[in-house]
Amino acid sequence: MSAAREILSMNRFDPGRIGGIDGAIAGKIRRRGEQFGAASVLFYERPIEMVSASGVHLFDADGRRYLDVYNNVPSVGHCHPKVVAAIAAQAAALNIHTRYLTRPVEAYAERLLATFPAPLTNLLMTCTGSESNDLALRIANSFTGARGIVVTEAAYHGNTAAVTEISPSSLLRRRPAAHVRTIPAPDIAAGGDVGARFAAALKAAIADLEAQGLGFAGLVVDTIFSSDGIHADPPGFLRDAAGIVREAGGLFVADEVQPGFGRTGAGFWGFERHGLVPDIVTMGKPMGNGFPMGGVVTRPELLDRFCAETGYFNTFGGNPVAAAAGLAVLDVIAEEGLIDHAQVVGARLKEGLEALMPRHAAIGAVRGAGLFIGLDLIDAEDGSPDAALTSHVINAMKERGILIGAAGLHGNTLKIRPPLPFAEDHAALFTDTLDAILAER
Repeated sequence: MSAAREILSMNRFDPGRIGGIDGAIAGKIRRRGEQFGAASVLFYERPIEMVSASGVHLFDADGRRYLDVYNNVPSVGHCHPKVVAAIAAQAAALNIHTRYLTRPVEAYAERLLATFPAPLTNLLMTCTGSESNDLALRIANSFTGARGIVVTEAAYHGNTAAVTEISPSSLLRRRPAAHVRTIPAPDIAAGGDVGARFAAALKAAIADLEAQGLGFAGLVVDTIFSSDGIHADPPGFLRDAAGIVREAGGLFVADEVQPGFGRTGAGFWGFERHGLVPDIVTMGKPMGNGFPMGGVVTRPELLDRFCAETGYFNTFGGNPVAAAAGLAVLDVIAEEGLIDHAQVVGARLKEGLEALMPRHAAIGAVRGAGLFIGLDLIDAEDGSPDAALTSHVINAMKERGILIGAAGLHGNTLKIRPPLPFAEDHAALFTDTLDAILAER
């Protein structure tokens, strides 16, 4: 069995190999290490110095252009002119803390909440997805009076102290806190009824938490299971799990930082593919297209309980400039038809990748929805996860001008997650380049 991989180790530059890098970039890498110490994390065997970006492309210090097939932060495209203009205009007019009435914040809350089903009618604003998930945990603990949380084996939900405890993929020793239980990701390759198998594992984890006197506060899931390797199908498989959560008195927390804002092509939110309504929804990165934004949407009775005990205030969460950025993102998604676009282009991309499988035994599976696809790379002889091949492909792609990342419990899943304006010609270029790299092996 291949060893589990910690999320920051995937495609990470090894400082011990700097001797193989010459030129000015080596000096910049050294300075980065001196400035940030052990916390310095860079991508690729030869890191890149980026200087600008536009649409689905980034440009390095040497003027080389890269197709971005990895980054969901600028979800409507790098430096989208409408978002940039909205940020600049609001920053030039007013930017204050959140205890004043401001029209941009009111307008953003109205527009965002309109994308949710009843009874999800209350919004709290944060600055990051990590903050959002931290706040969701606090609300769940307050409402249920319990501490126990269930997540998947390779989950990543952020980097605050509390959220790191429920993010096994960020733990080097893979030892979650005592109040956390992990269950396998809902992998269709395991056969049988995916939803029933996931629900059974959840039920056992809840029983264990109860037996240990920890109680059960909730299930926290990224609804496309990004860090677990992207598991989207079949639509609806999470409904059984949601039922078990409610029967046990817990809350269903949908982490929409990755699948939200139209990425799956099946609606605005990832949970919509499953025909369920969460108790709490968290969001982050794509909200402001790179401007720091996060949020939590929940039911009034949950928030009433939490605020009666603790209360909540965020100096920067929901400031007018953030709201302006968020409004512009919502406008672009609607005006450019990016949800339907994600569905159409994502389907074509997925079909193109599946067509490579007969030619390349190293492709073990292709999964996903919309413009979020996972492709497993395996040992062609024994079918085991091949993280080394995955690293090779990622770096070979980079040398050919395409940026891609990795995911999954064993670090052998190519994480295909481009900005939403990614077009069919971009998809064809990506597929052809992957085909060529694998053919060279």
